[in-house]
Amino acid sequence: MTEETSGSTVPRRSLGIALESARKRAGITMQGAADRVGVSVQTVRRVERGEVSTRPSTVEVLCDFYGLDTRMRDVLIGLAKESKSRGWWHSYGDVIPRWFELFVSLEQTARRIREYAPQLVPGLLQHSGYMGVVIHTDLPHLEEAEVAARIRLRQERQQLLTRSFPAPPEMEVIISEAVLLSEPPADGVMRQQVWHLLKATELPGVTIRVLPLSANPHRSSSTGAWTLMDFVAENGNTPPATVYSEDLTGAIYLDKPSEIDVYEQVWAALDKQVLAPEQSIELMSHRLKELTDREA
Repeated sequence: MTEETSGSTVPRRSLGIALESARKRAGITMQGAADRVGVSVQTVRRVERGEVSTRPSTVEVLCDFYGLDTRMRDVLIGLAKESKSRGWWHSYGDVIPRWFELFVSLEQTARRIREYAPQLVPGLLQHSGYMGVVIHTDLPHLEEAEVAARIRLRQERQQLLTRSFPAPPEMEVIISEAVLLSEPPADGVMRQQVWHLLKATELPGVTIRVLPLSANPHRSSSTGAWTLMDFVAENGNTPPATVYSEDLTGAIYLDKPSEIDVYEQVWAALDKQVLAPEQSIELMSHRLKELTDREA
């Protein structure tokens, strides 16, 4: 059933999450799954933890056993085939259901999240009004009910930062001053958003620093937003750090040491140009006053 791999761990970790979820929904024990494919319970456990890859043919048997439809079976078999890729590209679309959001799954298990945000406020720190503007801009065809549903989902995701158990991850954000100076086409939205950012800085694990407009060009000047996640060790195993970034058609996940090193170096370079947390709060407070005075 298993096969060690030197490729990206992201597909097999994602596959493990999906298989465990499907097994539990079907009311099947690990022993039942193990008996079905002729392996040990320990092997099933390692696959579900994403520690090892598994053959597409085995995934197909498990999908049938768990009662998954053809569409989801194709997704999971595709993940099994991707387990040796150098980096994994996740293409969005109807073929991947809402619950199967790999990034959110990884985010929930991270011990530390670092995010570079040059254009938009990061999703975990967005106010509901700002969310609506972003969603409408990205998907202008959506009905209001669909937009409201997406906002609720983002708000549920934000509970990660205030949960009691397990402890919330440390979150460090570098946000461009340009984001604070933007003017969304809706009254009061930016004022609410800046206030929301200031409230977020009161959370014990959240640090927001601003990259001023006067900053020199840096190695991320020509890139979009990206997120670097570190994870908690489980059973003596520490999943590798993972970088996530997206564009208009999909998202890429990187977890090779050489790739992570590049992003660590970029973060260190940015760290030298950003304002200190206290200065960043002062700048955001000044922006909030400016917006409030304008609306008075």
